[in-house]
Amino acid sequence: MNKEIDKSTFIPLTTKRKALTINLDQERYGTFAEIGAGQEVARWFFQVGGAAGTIVKSMSAYDMNFSDEIYGKSKRYVSRERLLQMMEHEFCLLKQRLTKKRGINTKFFVYANTVSARNFKGTNECHGWMGVRMQASPLQSFNDIIIHVRMLDTTNQLQQEAMGILGVNLVYGGFYYYKNPTQFIISLSDNLSSGRIEVDIIHFSGIIFQKVDNRVLSLKLVEHKLANAVMFGPDGSILQPSEVLYKKAVIVERGSFRPMTSVNLDMIKCAGSQFKKEKKVQNKNIIVLMEITMNTLKASGSIDYKDFLSRIDVLSSLGYSVLISNYFEFFRLSSYIRRYTEEMLGLVLGINTLMEIFNEKYYQSLDGGIMEATGRLFKENVRLYIYPMTISSYKRYAIMNRVEWDAIDHKVPKKTSDLLTASNLKVTRKLQSLYQYLTDNQYI
Repeated sequence: MNKEIDKSTFIPLTTKRKALTINLDQERYGTFAEIGAGQEVARWFFQVGGAAGTIVKSMSAYDMNFSDEIYGKSKRYVSRERLLQMMEHEFCLLKQRLTKKRGINTKFFVYANTVSARNFKGTNECHGWMGVRMQASPLQSFNDIIIHVRMLDTTNQLQQEAMGILGVNLVYGGFYYYKNPTQFIISLSDNLSSGRIEVDIIHFSGIIFQKVDNRVLSLKLVEHKLANAVMFGPDGSILQPSEVLYKKAVIVERGSFRPMTSVNLDMIKCAGSQFKKEKKVQNKNIIVLMEITMNTLKASGSIDYKDFLSRIDVLSSLGYSVLISNYFEFFRLSSYIRRYTEEMLGLVLGINTLMEIFNEKYYQSLDGGIMEATGRLFKENVRLYIYPMTISSYKRYAIMNRVEWDAIDHKVPKKTSDLLTASNLKVTRKLQSLYQYLTDNQYI
């Protein structure tokens, strides 16, 4: 991969400057095809001037029947499938109609999107697919950059505005930053304040991207805070979380998986057998996720991308889907999964991690402290499944991590063979009643 970029050294070009630069680039000529809230992108290029030298055609087949007549049938209109249909159709037209006339001097491109912004009732998922198909050189085969974006603004107007800016960033980055994917990713958020958009899928394909590993690019989305989480399937493919998690019961094991151990496998096996017995899980589709946090990947100070890929490869070979997230606190992880499913959520932990959940220092930024964090974690069909630990092992862990050793109920004999479990764990005195409530009610 390319040398890392220091984002702090960049002064982003304005959206107008990016659009004008493209309009003045005499080698670029292409089509804008937009459905839904994405129609703001072409507007930028018309407003800044010089669009006649850049835009072959700008169109929007907003009606589904018209869209089907142009691009063919699609199961979902806001989908990767529809986006690819649009890009393929429009790029074929460019080649058929313009190659003979100007193909030898022109890099043809198609920008397309299909976007669902906030509806009148505010009940829909606000998201979209965007892509740019482009030639890096005249007469060369095409290359694709595709992203999936979630819109986080609260009004339709603001969401459309954000889509317009993001679309210009995507086109500009595709033209001028394609040799440095890291810089491309960083530039996607130019002129967009934090919290307006989230990009959870990115995919490069084509002759100029043959050496690009899209899994690393996905990780960089989380690293550079364009996404809080990305997901990979058992085959190593990049997944759209909303499609994978929708109406599924979810069980998650968090770990470093470096290496994947027999204990890791036993944890998910034992917790999974208990999870399946829950009444609310009966006859439900279940997905198992192995989660790695960015804190874990950055444990040595920086991310080792080869090590990251090795972990993904091992977990994939064992048939597991993998979630990479920025959610250090479990209540934030729970909230993320709750975006996509209301079914039961099981979190698989070791004793040491359970102790960290009951460490109040992690919740000082919350007005309600640990009580607020606990309420947010357990509010909707959440269970913690705790894997036991020998007392001698916990003592070694406590010494290494400088935590209090006196975490075991004094009624339990301190023998090496004895297990420390959720039942005999002793939390801080002032939290014992809270912990007892959670265990009595089978939340733990």
